[in-house]
Amino acid sequence: MVINEVYGGGGNSGATLKNDFIELANRGASASSVDGWSVQYISASPGATTNWQVTALTGDVDAGGLYLIGEAAGSGGTTDLPPTRASGSIAMSATAGTVALVDNGTALACKTADDCAADPDIVDLVGFGTAVIHEGSEDAPAPSN
Repeated sequence: MVINEVYGGGGNSGATLKNDFIELANRGASASSVDGWSVQYISASPGATTNWQVTALTGDVDAGGLYLIGEAAGSGGTTDLPPTRASGSIAMSATAGTVALVDNGTALACKTADDCAADPDIVDLVGFGTAVIHEGSEDAPAPSN
């Protein structure tokens, strides 16, 4: 199971989609359960009091299937998301941040790439823009998915 796509511009002025979203993909040869798992988001440069925001997941994802998670809606946008499998209220940045797929529902504590890379509960992680938390670290090559 991997994070396939992240969209943090939903509902922004000039946006087509009304909501932010995260899409997962099952690259395996059989169905996979995400019961009790979560997707989590943190801003690009988290401070000491910044916390990961959590959206709970349930259900199975067919082999080769996709799992769409709708997040916060803004006041702009013209098009609704297709049907989602889970819904949350995370308002993601359109330009920079980090999204993690986690094998439980407990908010992550890591705030650096190295600390997150050492967390065994993180199944996949995507940092975008100027995010300080991203897959891999400055000293090690990023793993391929």
